Order: sequence, then structure tokens, then C-alpha cells
Amino acid sequence: MSEKWGNRISERGPGLVLGQLLGSAGAARKAGDRSAGENLLDIDVFIQQARQAEQAKIHTIFLADTVATSETAPRPSLEPVTLLSAVAAHTSRIGLIASVSTTFTEPYNVARQILSLDHISRGRAGWNLVTSSAGEQNFGKSLPGHDDRYALGAEFAAVVQALWTSWEPDAVGRDERNQQTVDPAKVHRIDWSGRNYSVRGPLNISRSPQDKPILAQAGSSEAGRGLGARVADVIFTTGLMELAPSAALYADFKERAWAAGRSPDAVKILPGVAPVIGSTDEEAQRSWRKIVDDIDFDEGRRALAGQFAGIDFEDVDLDAPIRLEDLPEVASVQGRQSRYEVFRTLIETDKVRTARDLIVYHYSAAGHWFPIGSVENIADQLQERYEHGAADGFNFLAFVLRYDWGFEALTAHLIPELQRRGIFHREYEHETLRGNLGL
Repeated sequence: MSEKWGNRISERGPGLVLGQLLGSAGAARKAGDRSAGENLLDIDVFIQQARQAEQAKIHTIFLADTVATSETAPRPSLEPVTLLSAVAAHTSRIGLIASVSTTFTEPYNVARQILSLDHISRGRAGWNLVTSSAGEQNFGKSLPGHDDRYALGAEFAAVVQALWTSWEPDAVGRDERNQQTVDPAKVHRIDWSGRNYSVRGPLNISRSPQDKPILAQAGSSEAGRGLGARVADVIFTTGLMELAPSAALYADFKERAWAAGRSPDAVKILPGVAPVIGSTDEEAQRSWRKIVDDIDFDEGRRALAGQFAGIDFEDVDLDAPIRLEDLPEVASVQGRQSRYEVFRTLIETDKVRTARDLIVYHYSAAGHWFPIGSVENIADQLQERYEHGAADGFNFLAFVLRYDWGFEALTAHLIPELQRRGIFHREYEHETLRGNLGL
């Protein structure tokens, strides 16, 4: 860890950043045991969750997305920017971050959509840059290789940011009759001409209330880390099961940001976490056993195949050891490379051994950290990672919403405990998301 920034960890004041994945990810749940939070087309459910998260003072809600659905287990989902525009009208302070693919859209569209959401929400919007690992069959185009997608995404992000700043902050004013005016001299073409994009600009919407919307990124492969460290304000990382590798991943992102000429403090690292929370450790363990009992392992086989470079698990003995030599090397995977690496490392280090273990792990948090324990126990573990340089905060995953008790445990019990310890704010200090994130 570089001395240029590493000593700041112990000097950070209270400032844990918390995000919440809105909706439910439920990948391998038995039929007939679904919570109300899993009606993925009911806008009232999303509004209720967002309001509850805002009441708990969570910094931002985050909406994942996919541009394809499983043919064997199809699930509906609303388009993120559209959904969050509706949520914006029913909230006032919480941030709204929408995932939009750089592989299957155009920079001008994304710049306009996210900046529109930013104005609608009065400065609370963000864009989660994703490169997509599937869905090409819906767009009549081939899927670029892993590293090519990130190269495309890097230029895409540069164009979007240029469009976001194509209007000067004071381009819009008022005349003596209090009519809105625009100074044409303060609205500029970007004249972008690059390898992948040619965009004249300017954007047809004025500067953000927070100067620029937040740019988030969620890739932890080599290419993903490089891109995130160069351009992202917020990086959603895989929440690893152990402290030491989590701290190493955190340090790597900060070092890369420093090498790119940025202040490491300008990049917030939020690992994913899906805690199973009880009033006692024993109650949490009972809830965990109930969760495992609810898993549909046949559906779990299909869901797992998507994380394992298309390896077919249909005929695999659930309780037979998985042989490492049967798995491809990480660099050869063109899909979700960083997530595959997490699963492969678990097998390599004997943390999991069978397909059944992998399905349980995938169902629990899709490859993220899922601590199990009492409110105080979970708070201890989160505080340890924050204070020992493994996170600037956490992104709570949709897993906690699969059961009726999950979101309530998070917002009504865990967050008040973090506030009592003085590591999480009690009130929003700013009107914009950028301000509340300290950026």
C-alpha cells in the first residue's frame, strides 16, 4: 500500500457510505415462497423500498439490469432509468443510480437519459457503467471480447462525460422579466472523433445540478479495475469472504486511481454484502438454514452455468468434488470474468468443493460476502472492514429483500447500530448525491 495515501485510512472521520440494490435478485427460489418484494413490475413496491431506504439515510439506491432473460426461468424487469424517474418523484434526498450497458446503446442516449434523471431528481442521479456479458442476440450484433468491451466502454464514458460538460454551469440564466435564457456562447460542441464514436454535440440538456451525475462502475477484472480507477466516482466491487483479500482489492483500486492522476479519496469503493441478520447469532443461523432449505437446486444449476463460462451443470453430481482441471483459466473467459474468478478461487482454496456448495454460495449473494449473525456481530464485521482499509462503505444486495424480515433488519436495526457507533451519518447533509458522497 502506498504511503502517499495509505495513512489516510486511520485518519478518516465518520463517513461510511451505504448503497442498497433495489428490487430482488432471487435466482433459485422454490415456487410458492416468494416475498412481496419480488413483484418486479409493481412500482409501488419499488417506491416503498426507496422511501424506507431514504428514511434509514442510505446514500443511494442502485438498480442493476440485464438486457436478456433466461429461456428456462424467465423473469420480468423494468428498465432502470424509467423506473428511477418514477421513484425520483416520491423521494427527496436518496441517490438514484441506474445501470446502462455501453455495449448495446449509444453515448448520446445515455448522457441524455441520465442527465434528465439528474434534473428530475434535482441532482441525485448516477450511471452505473456496465459492459454486458450477454444479450447480443437481441440487438442483431456480435458480442465483443471481454477486453474489447472495456476498451469500448472507456471511450463511451469519455464521450458521455464530455457531453455532460458541454454546457457551462452558468449557460442558463434569467432576464429582467425573469424569463429563462440561454447564452449560446456557453454551449459547446464536443466534436468527438474517436476509434468507436463520432459525436458532434452539444447535449440538448443543461448542466447537472451536481455539476456532473455520479459515474459508477462494477467490474473487478484487470480491464474493469483499470477503467474504474480512471473514470468512476463509485466502484461496486465483489465483497470477498475474508478481510485480507478485500483489503488487497481496495488497495489496488486506490493505487490505480493515484497512478491515473486522481486523488484516491475521489473514488469510493463499495463491496457488495448480503448479511443474514438476527436478534442473536442463533436466530440468524436458523434463518440461514431456512434460506438453504428454500433453494431450488435444479434452477440453481442453470443460474450457476451463467457464472461459469457456460459450463453445463445439468448432469453434474451435486455432491461430487469439482475438479479444478475441468475449469477454464480466468483469462480465457469472455463473460463475467471477475465473478468467475471469485468462484474459481473458492474451489482452488477449498472454500467450496461441490456443485451444491457453489449453488448455495451463488444463491446467497451471487459471489459476494454474506456474513451471518446478530445485529451487533454484523456491525462489528462491517466496522472492521471499514476501519482496516477494505471498504469506504458497502452496497447491500437484493438478497436481503427476498425475505420479509431482511429489509426491516437492515433499515430498522443494523443501520441504527452503525449510527450509534458514529460511523454512519444520521442525516443527509446535502441535497445532491455528489455532495452526500463527499465528492
